[in-house]
Amino acid sequence: MAKKFKDYYDAECAKLIAGKLSAVWPTFDEKAFIEFITNQLEGKEFTDRQDLFANAFETYLTGTYENDLSLFTQILGPELQTTTGMFTYGWWLWPVGRYVERHSTKNIPLSIDFIYELTKRFTGEFAIRPIIAAEPRNTMEIILKWSKDENVHVRRLASEGLRPRLPWAKKSMVAVQEFDLYKHILTNLRHDKEKFVQKSVGNNLNDLMKEKPELTKLIISDWEQDHPSKETLWIIKHGLRSERKKMDK
Repeated sequence: MAKKFKDYYDAECAKLIAGKLSAVWPTFDEKAFIEFITNQLEGKEFTDRQDLFANAFETYLTGTYENDLSLFTQILGPELQTTTGMFTYGWWLWPVGRYVERHSTKNIPLSIDFIYELTKRFTGEFAIRPIIAAEPRNTMEIILKWSKDENVHVRRLASEGLRPRLPWAKKSMVAVQEFDLYKHILTNLRHDKEKFVQKSVGNNLNDLMKEKPELTKLIISDWEQDHPSKETLWIIKHGLRSERKKMDK
């Protein structure tokens, strides 16, 4: 039987993370951290397991968000060299992202810097959303720069973090609230050569189509009139897939 996704976040994962933290912070109570998680795992589903790990970080780390981020930065490891590997190599970082998601607005500049690095190893799409909600325009200005980043994972985050209906996340309507910036960001990504990014932009349009079809059609119309590349045409097709299914019924 295939292992369920939730089951990767188990006692072995706790030991893995504890070992990494102990290597950079010798006074870390590795044993208590592992026991805290192991003793509460039974019956917990995926999201509850992420919260359990985040609770353990809050209980056994430094007690200061800024210092905790410093520890996490030291254990991130090397950047992913391809578009794959996010869940092969970086899967153990999900609880770290969950912790940052909880506390990111305590120090927004520091959180943004950390998320920028986190997403090069795993993903920052969940951690960035509370910051977007707290400071939508300022954050979108930063994400606009990310949409031109040389790192493919950062470019993907520029789209993925803004999705109105991102799975496992609360709905976000920043695409409507800051539409000009949102459109600019997706427009920067419309010719991206990486399918990894194209899928995210298409999914973004597909989400927006369910909320504000008139805005989605405005974006697509502008792109279609501006010498669309094959990448842009693929993104448009992917972004309209749910609409096509509705029309086919």
